[in-house]
Amino acid sequence: MAILNATPDSFFAGSRTADEAAIERRVRECLDQGADLIDVGGYSSRPGADAVAPDEEWRRVSTALGVVRRLAPHMPVSVDTFRASVAAQAAERFGEVIINDISAGELDPAMPATVARLGVPYIIMHMKGDPQTMQTLTDYRSDIVTEVCGYFGRRVAELTAAGIRRGNIVLDPGFGFAKTLEQNYELLAGLHKLCALGFPVLAGMSRKSMIYRALDASPADALAGTVALGWEALRQGATVLRVHDVREAADTVRLFGLYEQNRKQA
Repeated sequence: MAILNATPDSFFAGSRTADEAAIERRVRECLDQGADLIDVGGYSSRPGADAVAPDEEWRRVSTALGVVRRLAPHMPVSVDTFRASVAAQAAERFGEVIINDISAGELDPAMPATVARLGVPYIIMHMKGDPQTMQTLTDYRSDIVTEVCGYFGRRVAELTAAGIRRGNIVLDPGFGFAKTLEQNYELLAGLHKLCALGFPVLAGMSRKSMIYRALDASPADALAGTVALGWEALRQGATVLRVHDVREAADTVRLFGLYEQNRKQA
């Protein structure tokens, strides 16, 4: 999953595409480097990010989706939004999309019914609070893996009761969202338990602080760490890697597939 940030303030400066020309360059790059799908976002969810008005978020998202549909009409696209209005407009104007919701439908009460009506795949992420408050909410009653698995058990039951098909749900453990550096690695070490719940699992660790702070570096220096942790996520059963660096992730997936094929034959 290639990240397309139609934003001026995402945490990794190299991923920002604030105008249509930059968006077009990014889409072409994603296609050339082997992306399987593109994730379009118009609202930065980095810790402490400024709030974005719904109309402005939709302007950004619709501009990016228009470019993707023009250059790659059949490319699967996800929309990174927690707002039901943005999700609905995206599906109604651009056809079937995947909804990638950092709040699992908790920041906008209308989202579950909207996703159920649209009948589209729905990525739900574990987070507490919102991007402005999440890093103050890192206390958990038990270990982080148990908390996240328990949360998804409850949330999936609520979402299916709202009409969302179980087969449309994808889980995202939310690396970096309401989690300390140590909790992120504890969660990664137990990712196989989340994968065992029976849903596709998305791992989004690309260039995040769990990498660059651990290495006393910056997001710009976090590519090698992203590749290393992406391999580990695949090893434990993750289905999707959400990344800034498409070629490196595509190579990782290809090599991991070759490794698994030969490991099983050994």
